[in-house]
Amino acid sequence: MKEALEKIVGKKNVSDAKEAREKYSRDMSLLPPGMPEMVVKPKTSEEVSAVVKLCNENNTPCVPVSSKIHFNGCTIPKQGGIILDLTGMNKVFEIDDANRRVRFEAGVSWKQLTQELEKKGYRVIMPLLPPAERSVLTDFLERETPTNTVYDYGEPMQSFELVWPTGEIFRLGSASVNNYPDSTSKGANPSGPGLDFYRFLQGAQGTMGVVTWTNLKIESIPKIDKVYFAAIDDLAYAQEFLYRILPRRIGQEVVLLNNVDLAAIVAEDWPDDFDRLRNTLPPWTLVLVISGLLRRPEEKVAYEEKFLAEVTKNEFKQIHFSDNLPGFPGLGKKILPLLRKPWSKEVYWKNQWRGGSQSLSFIAKPSSSPVYVSIIEDIAARFGYPMEDIGMYVQPIEHNRACQVEFTFFYDPESVEETAVISALYRNAAVALMSEGAFFTRPYGELASLIYDKAASYTEALKRLKKVFDPKNVMNPGNLCF
Repeated sequence: MKEALEKIVGKKNVSDAKEAREKYSRDMSLLPPGMPEMVVKPKTSEEVSAVVKLCNENNTPCVPVSSKIHFNGCTIPKQGGIILDLTGMNKVFEIDDANRRVRFEAGVSWKQLTQELEKKGYRVIMPLLPPAERSVLTDFLERETPTNTVYDYGEPMQSFELVWPTGEIFRLGSASVNNYPDSTSKGANPSGPGLDFYRFLQGAQGTMGVVTWTNLKIESIPKIDKVYFAAIDDLAYAQEFLYRILPRRIGQEVVLLNNVDLAAIVAEDWPDDFDRLRNTLPPWTLVLVISGLLRRPEEKVAYEEKFLAEVTKNEFKQIHFSDNLPGFPGLGKKILPLLRKPWSKEVYWKNQWRGGSQSLSFIAKPSSSPVYVSIIEDIAARFGYPMEDIGMYVQPIEHNRACQVEFTFFYDPESVEETAVISALYRNAAVALMSEGAFFTRPYGELASLIYDKAASYTEALKRLKKVFDPKNVMNPGNLCF
Protein backbone atom coordinates (compact mmCIF):
# COMPACT_ATOMS: atom_id res chain seq x y z
CA MET A 1 0.00 0.00 0.00
CA LYS A 2 2.76 2.42 0.90
CA GLU A 3 4.65 1.70 -2.31
CA ALA A 4 1.50 2.21 -4.37
CA LEU A 5 0.85 5.55 -2.66
CA GLU A 6 4.42 6.66 -3.25
CA LYS A 7 3.96 6.04 -6.96
CA ILE A 8 0.93 8.34 -6.93
CA VAL A 9 2.16 11.30 -4.85
CA GLY A 10 5.93 10.78 -4.57
CA LYS A 11 7.97 9.21 -1.82
CA LYS A 12 8.41 12.39 0.21
CA ASN A 13 4.63 12.85 0.42
CA VAL A 14 3.89 9.54 2.15
CA SER A 15 4.75 8.79 5.77
CA ASP A 16 3.99 6.03 8.24
CA ALA A 17 6.33 7.42 10.92
CA LYS A 18 4.74 7.48 14.35
CA GLU A 19 5.47 11.17 14.98
CA ALA A 20 3.87 12.12 11.64
CA ARG A 21 0.75 10.05 12.32
CA GLU A 22 0.32 11.31 15.89
CA LYS A 23 -0.27 14.86 14.64
CA TYR A 24 -3.58 13.69 13.17
CA SER A 25 -4.66 11.47 16.06
CA ARG A 26 -6.32 14.19 18.15
CA ASP A 27 -7.62 17.74 17.97
CA MET A 28 -9.05 20.36 20.35
CA SER A 29 -12.25 18.39 20.98
CA LEU A 30 -13.23 16.07 23.82
CA LEU A 31 -13.25 13.03 21.54
CA PRO A 32 -10.76 10.22 22.16
CA PRO A 33 -7.69 9.99 19.89
CA GLY A 34 -7.42 7.64 16.92
CA MET A 35 -4.23 6.77 15.06
CA PRO A 36 -4.04 6.59 11.25
CA GLU A 37 -1.79 4.09 9.53
CA MET A 38 -0.36 6.50 6.98
CA VAL A 39 -0.32 10.17 5.98
CA VAL A 40 -0.54 11.09 2.29
CA LYS A 41 -0.12 14.61 0.88
CA PRO A 42 -1.49 14.98 -2.66
CA LYS A 43 -0.92 18.08 -4.78
CA THR A 44 -3.62 17.74 -7.46
CA SER A 45 -7.18 16.53 -7.87
CA GLU A 46 -5.89 13.68 -10.04
CA GLU A 47 -3.65 12.50 -7.20
CA VAL A 48 -6.57 12.70 -4.77
CA SER A 49 -8.63 10.61 -7.18
CA ALA A 50 -5.93 7.98 -7.49
CA VAL A 51 -5.48 7.72 -3.71
CA VAL A 52 -9.24 7.35 -3.13
CA LYS A 53 -9.44 4.64 -5.81
CA LEU A 54 -6.57 2.79 -4.13
CA CYS A 55 -8.38 2.98 -0.79
CA ASN A 56 -11.43 1.40 -2.44
CA GLU A 57 -9.34 -1.40 -3.90
CA ASN A 58 -7.89 -2.16 -0.45
CA ASN A 59 -10.99 -1.42 1.68
CA THR A 60 -8.95 1.18 3.56
CA PRO A 61 -10.56 4.15 5.34
CA CYS A 62 -9.65 7.54 3.89
CA VAL A 63 -9.91 10.65 6.09
CA PRO A 64 -9.65 14.00 4.24
CA VAL A 65 -7.97 16.84 6.14
CA SER A 66 -7.70 20.33 4.67
CA SER A 67 -7.11 22.39 7.79
CA LYS A 68 -4.31 22.63 10.32
CA ILE A 69 -6.72 23.36 13.18
CA HIS A 70 -9.76 21.29 14.19
CA PHE A 71 -12.20 21.60 17.08
CA ASN A 72 -14.82 18.88 16.71
CA GLY A 73 -13.17 15.53 16.05
CA CYS A 74 -14.27 15.31 12.41
CA THR A 75 -10.78 14.38 11.18
CA ILE A 76 -9.76 12.01 13.97
CA PRO A 77 -9.53 8.56 12.33
CA LYS A 78 -12.24 6.41 13.89
CA GLN A 79 -11.15 3.21 12.12
CA GLY A 80 -7.50 3.83 11.24
CA GLY A 81 -6.66 4.09 7.55
CA ILE A 82 -5.10 6.91 5.56
CA ILE A 83 -5.03 10.63 6.29
CA LEU A 84 -5.46 12.53 3.02
CA ASP A 85 -3.77 15.82 3.91
CA LEU A 86 -4.83 18.56 1.45
CA THR A 87 -2.99 21.44 3.13
CA GLY A 88 -0.41 21.47 0.32
CA MET A 89 -3.17 22.18 -2.19
CA ASN A 90 -3.17 25.91 -1.43
CA LYS A 91 -3.45 27.81 -4.70
CA VAL A 92 -5.68 30.87 -5.13
CA PHE A 93 -6.52 30.41 -8.81
CA GLU A 94 -8.38 33.59 -9.68
CA ILE A 95 -10.19 36.63 -8.33
CA ASP A 96 -13.12 37.47 -10.60
CA ASP A 97 -14.07 41.17 -10.36
CA ALA A 98 -17.13 40.96 -12.60
CA ASN A 99 -18.78 38.20 -10.58
CA ARG A 100 -17.26 39.04 -7.18
CA ARG A 101 -15.92 35.51 -6.94
CA VAL A 102 -12.67 33.86 -5.87
CA ARG A 103 -11.61 30.29 -6.74
CA PHE A 104 -9.14 28.53 -4.47
CA GLU A 105 -8.02 25.10 -3.26
CA ALA A 106 -8.92 23.25 -0.09
CA GLY A 107 -5.66 24.02 1.72
CA VAL A 108 -5.93 27.81 1.44
CA SER A 109 -6.00 29.33 4.94
CA TRP A 110 -7.92 32.33 6.20
CA LYS A 111 -4.70 34.30 6.52
CA GLN A 112 -3.66 33.54 2.94
CA LEU A 113 -7.05 34.29 1.40
CA THR A 114 -7.74 37.52 3.28
CA GLN A 115 -4.30 38.85 2.33
CA GLU A 116 -4.75 37.96 -1.35
CA LEU A 117 -8.20 39.54 -1.51
CA GLU A 118 -7.14 42.67 0.34
CA LYS A 119 -4.61 43.43 -2.40
CA LYS A 120 -7.53 43.86 -4.82
CA GLY A 121 -9.93 45.60 -2.47
CA TYR A 122 -12.05 42.57 -1.53
CA ARG A 123 -12.91 40.59 1.58
CA VAL A 124 -14.69 37.38 2.57
CA ILE A 125 -17.81 37.57 4.71
CA MET A 126 -16.41 35.43 7.51
CA PRO A 127 -17.55 33.72 10.70
CA LEU A 128 -16.45 35.09 14.05
CA LEU A 129 -12.65 34.96 14.43
CA PRO A 130 -11.63 31.85 12.50
CA PRO A 131 -8.02 30.78 13.22
CA ALA A 132 -5.58 32.23 10.70
CA GLU A 133 -4.26 28.79 9.70
CA ARG A 134 -7.64 27.10 9.39
CA SER A 135 -8.92 26.12 5.94
CA VAL A 136 -11.49 28.55 4.52
CA LEU A 137 -13.14 25.77 2.55
CA THR A 138 -13.47 23.65 5.70
CA ASP A 139 -15.34 26.38 7.54
CA PHE A 140 -17.82 26.93 4.73
CA LEU A 141 -18.36 23.22 4.18
CA GLU A 142 -19.14 23.00 7.89
CA ARG A 143 -21.68 25.81 7.53
CA GLU A 144 -20.01 28.18 9.97
CA THR A 145 -22.32 31.15 10.45
CA PRO A 146 -21.06 34.50 9.10
CA THR A 147 -21.18 37.62 11.28
CA ASN A 148 -22.92 39.49 8.44
CA THR A 149 -26.69 39.02 8.62
CA VAL A 150 -27.50 40.07 5.03
CA TYR A 151 -29.37 37.30 3.18
CA ASP A 152 -27.09 37.51 0.11
CA TYR A 153 -24.20 35.97 2.06
CA GLY A 154 -26.19 33.10 3.58
CA GLU A 155 -24.93 30.64 0.93
CA PRO A 156 -21.43 31.91 0.08
CA MET A 157 -20.18 28.70 -1.57
CA GLN A 158 -20.68 28.51 -5.31
CA SER A 159 -19.62 25.79 -7.75
CA PHE A 160 -16.76 23.48 -6.78
CA GLU A 161 -14.86 20.35 -7.70
CA LEU A 162 -14.92 17.15 -5.69
CA VAL A 163 -13.69 13.61 -5.78
CA TRP A 164 -16.48 11.14 -5.02
CA PRO A 165 -15.75 8.30 -2.55
CA THR A 166 -15.21 5.93 -5.50
CA GLY A 167 -12.57 8.22 -7.03
CA GLU A 168 -14.46 9.97 -9.84
CA ILE A 169 -13.69 13.66 -10.28
CA PHE A 170 -16.89 15.69 -10.51
CA ARG A 171 -17.66 19.38 -10.99
CA LEU A 172 -20.96 20.90 -10.01
CA GLY A 173 -22.90 24.02 -10.83
CA SER A 174 -21.67 26.23 -13.63
CA ALA A 175 -18.17 24.77 -13.25
CA SER A 176 -19.50 21.59 -14.87
CA VAL A 177 -19.74 23.10 -18.36
CA ASN A 178 -17.24 22.25 -21.09
CA ASN A 179 -13.86 24.04 -21.06
CA TYR A 180 -14.28 25.46 -17.57
CA PRO A 181 -12.59 27.71 -16.34
CA ASP A 182 -11.97 29.11 -19.84
CA SER A 183 -15.68 28.97 -20.65
CA THR A 184 -18.00 31.97 -20.59
CA SER A 185 -19.51 30.53 -17.41
CA LYS A 186 -17.38 31.57 -14.45
CA GLY A 187 -18.65 29.20 -11.79
CA ALA A 188 -20.97 31.57 -9.94
CA ASN A 189 -23.97 29.20 -9.89
CA PRO A 190 -23.73 26.29 -7.40
CA SER A 191 -26.82 24.40 -8.60
CA GLY A 192 -26.73 21.30 -10.81
CA PRO A 193 -26.12 19.45 -12.93
CA GLY A 194 -29.48 17.96 -12.08
CA LEU A 195 -29.39 18.13 -8.28
CA ASP A 196 -28.08 20.68 -5.79
CA PHE A 197 -25.06 18.56 -4.91
CA TYR A 198 -23.47 21.32 -2.87
CA ARG A 199 -26.01 20.79 -0.09
CA PHE A 200 -25.14 17.11 -0.10
CA LEU A 201 -21.49 17.90 0.69
CA GLN A 202 -22.07 20.60 3.32
CA GLY A 203 -21.92 19.35 6.87
CA ALA A 204 -20.92 15.87 5.68
CA GLN A 205 -17.59 15.95 7.56
CA GLY A 206 -15.73 14.36 4.67
CA THR A 207 -17.98 11.29 4.54
CA MET A 208 -19.42 12.00 1.08
CA GLY A 209 -16.35 13.02 -0.88
CA VAL A 210 -13.29 15.26 -1.04
CA VAL A 211 -13.80 18.87 -2.16
CA THR A 212 -10.58 19.96 -3.88
CA TRP A 213 -11.42 23.57 -4.81
CA THR A 214 -14.35 25.94 -4.59
CA ASN A 215 -15.71 29.25 -5.83
CA LEU A 216 -16.72 31.65 -3.07
CA LYS A 217 -18.63 34.92 -3.03
CA ILE A 218 -16.57 37.96 -2.11
CA GLU A 219 -17.47 41.54 -1.31
CA SER A 220 -15.78 44.91 -1.75
CA ILE A 221 -14.02 46.36 1.28
CA PRO A 222 -16.35 49.13 2.52
CA LYS A 223 -15.49 52.76 1.90
CA ILE A 224 -17.03 53.78 5.23
CA ASP A 225 -17.45 51.79 8.45
CA LYS A 226 -19.05 52.94 11.67
CA VAL A 227 -19.02 50.66 14.70
CA TYR A 228 -21.70 51.03 17.36
CA PHE A 229 -22.04 49.37 20.76
CA ALA A 230 -25.03 48.95 23.03
CA ALA A 231 -24.88 47.58 26.56
CA ILE A 232 -27.57 44.92 26.97
CA ASP A 233 -29.09 43.68 30.23
CA ASP A 234 -32.21 42.04 28.76
CA LEU A 235 -31.50 39.54 25.96
CA ALA A 236 -35.20 39.21 25.05
CA TYR A 237 -35.50 42.99 24.64
CA ALA A 238 -32.40 43.03 22.43
CA GLN A 239 -33.90 40.31 20.22
CA GLU A 240 -37.10 42.30 19.79
CA PHE A 241 -34.97 45.26 18.73
CA LEU A 242 -33.11 43.11 16.18
CA TYR A 243 -36.43 41.80 14.83
CA ARG A 244 -37.28 45.45 14.17
CA ILE A 245 -34.09 46.64 12.44
CA LEU A 246 -32.48 43.67 10.69
CA PRO A 247 -35.30 42.90 8.20
CA ARG A 248 -34.75 46.51 7.01
CA ARG A 249 -31.14 45.56 6.15
CA ILE A 250 -29.65 47.78 8.82
CA GLY A 251 -26.02 46.92 9.53
CA GLN A 252 -23.38 44.62 8.09
CA GLU A 253 -21.73 42.70 10.95
CA VAL A 254 -24.11 42.26 13.90
CA VAL A 255 -23.14 40.15 16.93
CA LEU A 256 -24.28 39.69 20.52
CA LEU A 257 -21.52 38.68 22.96
CA ASN A 258 -21.70 38.19 26.69
CA ASN A 259 -19.05 39.65 28.98
CA VAL A 260 -16.95 36.44 29.09
CA ASP A 261 -16.64 36.02 25.31
CA LEU A 262 -16.06 39.71 24.66
CA ALA A 263 -13.40 39.86 27.38
CA ALA A 264 -11.67 36.77 25.94
CA ILE A 265 -11.63 38.38 22.48
CA VAL A 266 -10.28 41.83 23.39
CA ALA A 267 -8.09 41.11 26.44
CA GLU A 268 -4.39 41.84 25.96
CA ASP A 269 -2.62 41.04 29.24
CA TRP A 270 -3.60 37.65 30.58
CA PRO A 271 -5.09 36.92 33.05
CA ASP A 272 -5.38 40.37 34.71
CA ASP A 273 -6.85 42.17 31.71
CA PHE A 274 -9.34 39.38 31.10
CA ASP A 275 -10.50 39.28 34.73
CA ARG A 276 -10.93 43.07 34.81
CA LEU A 277 -12.90 43.13 31.58
CA ARG A 278 -15.30 40.31 32.34
CA ASN A 279 -16.06 41.85 35.73
CA THR A 280 -16.76 45.33 34.31
CA LEU A 281 -18.29 44.71 30.87
CA PRO A 282 -22.11 44.67 30.67
CA PRO A 283 -23.84 41.23 30.73
CA TRP A 284 -24.24 41.43 26.94
CA THR A 285 -22.87 43.76 24.28
CA LEU A 286 -24.56 44.31 20.93
CA VAL A 287 -22.00 45.17 18.24
CA LEU A 288 -23.45 46.74 15.09
CA VAL A 289 -21.35 47.79 12.09
CA ILE A 290 -22.88 50.15 9.54
CA SER A 291 -20.99 50.24 6.25
CA GLY A 292 -21.04 52.09 2.95
CA LEU A 293 -19.67 50.08 0.03
CA LEU A 294 -18.71 51.37 -3.42
CA ARG A 295 -21.93 53.03 -4.53
CA ARG A 296 -23.04 56.19 -2.70
CA PRO A 297 -21.57 55.08 0.65
CA GLU A 298 -22.31 58.34 2.51
CA GLU A 299 -26.00 58.18 1.64
CA LYS A 300 -26.29 54.55 2.67
CA VAL A 301 -24.67 55.19 6.05
CA ALA A 302 -26.79 58.30 6.63
CA TYR A 303 -30.00 56.42 5.84
CA GLU A 304 -29.18 53.59 8.23
CA GLU A 305 -28.10 55.93 11.02
CA LYS A 306 -31.31 57.95 10.65
CA PHE A 307 -33.50 54.83 10.81
CA LEU A 308 -31.55 53.52 13.81
CA ALA A 309 -31.94 56.84 15.64
CA GLU A 310 -35.69 56.94 15.02
CA VAL A 311 -36.24 53.37 16.23
CA THR A 312 -34.20 53.80 19.42
CA LYS A 313 -35.84 57.14 20.21
CA ASN A 314 -39.45 56.16 19.56
CA GLU A 315 -39.70 52.39 20.09
CA PHE A 316 -36.71 50.92 21.95
CA LYS A 317 -35.69 53.59 24.43
CA GLN A 318 -33.58 51.19 26.52
CA ILE A 319 -31.16 50.67 23.60
CA HIS A 320 -28.42 53.31 23.64
CA PHE A 321 -25.79 53.17 20.90
CA SER A 322 -22.40 54.85 21.03
CA ASP A 323 -19.13 54.44 19.17
CA ASN A 324 -17.56 53.09 22.37
CA LEU A 325 -18.80 51.36 25.50
CA PRO A 326 -18.53 53.74 28.45
CA GLY A 327 -15.33 53.00 30.33
CA PHE A 328 -13.72 51.13 27.43
CA PRO A 329 -12.03 53.75 25.21
CA GLY A 330 -10.75 52.59 21.83
CA LEU A 331 -12.97 49.50 21.71
CA GLY A 332 -14.51 50.59 18.40
CA LYS A 333 -11.16 50.74 16.61
CA LYS A 334 -10.18 47.43 18.16
CA ILE A 335 -13.28 45.38 17.37
CA LEU A 336 -13.65 46.09 13.63
CA PRO A 337 -10.34 44.43 12.59
CA LEU A 338 -11.30 41.47 14.79
CA LEU A 339 -14.54 41.08 12.83
CA ARG A 340 -12.80 41.37 9.46
CA LYS A 341 -9.58 39.41 10.02
CA PRO A 342 -8.82 35.86 11.18
CA TRP A 343 -7.44 35.24 14.68
CA SER A 344 -3.67 35.63 14.32
CA LYS A 345 -2.35 35.00 17.84
CA GLU A 346 -0.66 31.69 18.56
CA VAL A 347 -3.23 30.59 21.15
CA TYR A 348 -6.83 30.61 19.94
CA TRP A 349 -9.00 33.11 21.78
CA LYS A 350 -11.23 30.45 23.33
CA ASN A 351 -8.22 28.62 24.76
CA GLN A 352 -6.31 31.55 26.28
CA TRP A 353 -8.10 31.46 29.62
CA ARG A 354 -7.99 27.81 30.75
CA GLY A 355 -6.07 26.11 27.95
CA GLY A 356 -9.09 24.34 26.48
CA SER A 357 -12.72 24.96 25.59
CA GLN A 358 -15.76 23.12 24.28
CA SER A 359 -18.43 25.02 22.36
CA LEU A 360 -22.02 23.90 21.91
CA SER A 361 -23.76 25.73 19.06
CA PHE A 362 -27.14 25.33 17.39
CA ILE A 363 -29.78 27.19 15.37
CA ALA A 364 -32.84 28.61 17.10
CA LYS A 365 -35.62 31.17 16.96
CA PRO A 366 -34.16 34.49 18.17
CA SER A 367 -37.07 34.98 20.57
CA SER A 368 -36.19 31.64 22.22
CA SER A 369 -32.55 32.48 22.96
CA PRO A 370 -33.26 33.61 26.58
CA VAL A 371 -34.93 30.25 27.21
CA TYR A 372 -31.76 28.42 26.19
CA VAL A 373 -29.67 30.63 28.49
CA SER A 374 -31.94 29.59 31.39
CA ILE A 375 -31.56 25.91 30.47
CA ILE A 376 -27.77 26.19 30.46
CA GLU A 377 -27.90 27.97 33.82
CA ASP A 378 -29.80 25.05 35.34
CA ILE A 379 -27.56 22.37 33.78
CA ALA A 380 -24.35 24.19 34.74
CA ALA A 381 -25.51 24.49 38.37
CA ARG A 382 -26.17 20.76 38.46
CA PHE A 383 -22.53 20.10 37.48
CA GLY A 384 -21.06 22.79 39.70
CA TYR A 385 -19.90 24.90 36.75
CA PRO A 386 -20.26 28.66 37.47
CA MET A 387 -22.63 30.42 35.05
CA GLU A 388 -20.39 33.49 35.17
CA ASP A 389 -17.60 31.39 33.58
CA ILE A 390 -19.59 30.42 30.47
CA GLY A 391 -19.02 32.25 27.20
CA MET A 392 -22.21 33.08 25.28
CA TYR A 393 -22.56 34.30 21.71
CA VAL A 394 -25.72 34.93 19.69
CA GLN A 395 -25.37 35.43 15.94
CA PRO A 396 -28.38 36.70 13.97
CA ILE A 397 -28.89 34.89 10.65
CA GLU A 398 -30.45 36.39 7.52
CA HIS A 399 -32.00 39.54 8.98
CA ASN A 400 -32.86 37.73 12.23
CA ARG A 401 -34.91 35.04 10.51
CA ALA A 402 -33.04 32.74 12.89
CA CYS A 403 -29.95 32.88 15.05
CA GLN A 404 -27.02 30.74 16.07
CA VAL A 405 -26.65 30.36 19.82
CA GLU A 406 -23.28 29.24 21.15
CA PHE A 407 -22.22 28.35 24.68
CA THR A 408 -18.53 27.86 25.41
CA PHE A 409 -17.30 25.93 28.44
CA PHE A 410 -13.70 26.67 29.40
CA TYR A 411 -11.56 24.05 31.15
CA ASP A 412 -8.04 22.75 31.76
CA PRO A 413 -7.47 19.90 29.27
CA GLU A 414 -4.64 18.57 31.46
CA SER A 415 -7.10 17.91 34.27
CA VAL A 416 -8.84 14.56 33.94
CA GLU A 417 -11.48 15.64 36.44
CA GLU A 418 -12.31 18.90 34.64
CA THR A 419 -12.41 17.17 31.27
CA ALA A 420 -14.87 14.58 32.58
CA VAL A 421 -17.12 17.29 34.03
CA ILE A 422 -17.16 19.26 30.77
CA SER A 423 -17.87 16.11 28.75
CA ALA A 424 -20.87 15.22 30.93
CA LEU A 425 -22.08 18.84 31.03
CA TYR A 426 -21.82 19.10 27.24
CA ARG A 427 -23.89 15.97 26.63
CA ASN A 428 -26.57 16.77 29.21
CA ALA A 429 -26.86 20.33 27.93
CA ALA A 430 -27.31 19.09 24.36
CA VAL A 431 -30.11 16.73 25.41
CA ALA A 432 -31.90 19.45 27.37
CA LEU A 433 -31.54 22.04 24.62
CA MET A 434 -32.72 19.63 21.94
CA SER A 435 -35.84 18.83 23.93
CA GLU A 436 -36.68 22.56 23.81
CA GLY A 437 -36.29 22.83 20.04
CA ALA A 438 -32.60 23.58 19.55
CA PHE A 439 -31.61 22.54 16.02
CA PHE A 440 -28.12 21.05 15.81
CA THR A 441 -27.10 21.45 12.16
CA ARG A 442 -23.60 20.13 12.80
CA PRO A 443 -23.83 16.81 14.64
CA TYR A 444 -20.27 16.41 15.88
CA GLY A 445 -18.96 13.53 17.96
CA GLU A 446 -21.34 12.53 20.71
CA LEU A 447 -24.10 14.70 19.28
CA ALA A 448 -24.39 12.49 16.20
CA SER A 449 -26.10 9.57 17.96
CA LEU A 450 -28.44 11.92 19.85
CA ILE A 451 -29.57 13.61 16.66
CA TYR A 452 -29.78 10.68 14.27
CA ASP A 453 -31.61 8.50 16.80
CA LYS A 454 -34.39 11.11 16.79
CA ALA A 455 -34.69 11.15 12.98
CA ALA A 456 -35.03 7.50 11.99
CA SER A 457 -36.46 7.96 8.49
CA TYR A 458 -33.93 10.68 7.62
CA THR A 459 -31.09 8.57 8.96
CA GLU A 460 -32.19 5.56 6.91
CA ALA A 461 -32.39 7.68 3.75
CA LEU A 462 -28.93 9.12 4.43
CA LYS A 463 -27.47 5.63 4.87
CA ARG A 464 -28.96 4.56 1.55
CA LEU A 465 -27.37 7.57 -0.15
CA LYS A 466 -24.05 6.80 1.49
CA LYS A 467 -24.19 3.30 0.04
CA VAL A 468 -24.80 4.69 -3.45
CA PHE A 469 -21.91 7.15 -3.37
CA ASP A 470 -19.56 5.20 -1.07
CA PRO A 471 -20.46 1.50 -1.45
CA LYS A 472 -17.39 0.32 0.50
CA ASN A 473 -17.74 2.96 3.24
CA VAL A 474 -14.12 4.07 2.93
CA MET A 475 -14.65 7.82 3.25
CA ASN A 476 -14.16 8.91 6.89
CA PRO A 477 -16.20 6.08 8.44
CA GLY A 478 -17.39 6.47 12.01
CA ASN A 479 -18.78 10.00 11.64
CA LEU A 480 -22.42 11.09 11.39
CA CYS A 481 -24.54 7.93 11.24
CA PHE A 482 -22.04 5.89 9.23
